Amino acid sequence: MYQLILLIHVFAAVCVIALVLVQQGKGATMGAAFGSGASQTVFGSRGSGSFLFRVTISFVAVFFLTSITLNYLATRAYKQEKVITLPEMPAAPQIPASKPASAAPVVPIAPTIPTTKPAMPAQEKVKKSN
Repeated sequence: MYQLILLIHVFAAVCVIALVLVQQGKGATMGAAFGSGASQTVFGSRGSGSFLFRVTISFVAVFFLTSITLNYLATRAYKQEKVITLPEMPAAPQIPASKPASAAPVVPIAPTIPTTKPAMPAQEKVKKSN
């Protein structure tokens, strides 16, 4: 699907470039004032301007639609690729039922933390000599 839309996108881009290069500029009709205006009657009395303009606009619309579609497909594929799967946690160890009920559970002993602060070394007073 992605490759087909990309192919249409590139085709539309090439057609837009070709049609823009084929069209005449604003100053190209200056020759009509000197008698060469009848050469544009192949596409009708209005000339090829409106026909080529409409075809160019249609290819530009296709180009923008394929651009938006390609962007949507790329971001959706990127989001699916970034899904993180966490490893399964091992089950908690089961206490066997064969132990006697009178046995006390094993409680880990926390390290003891001293509650008194260590003594600060005595600061020496230094006399200033003037």
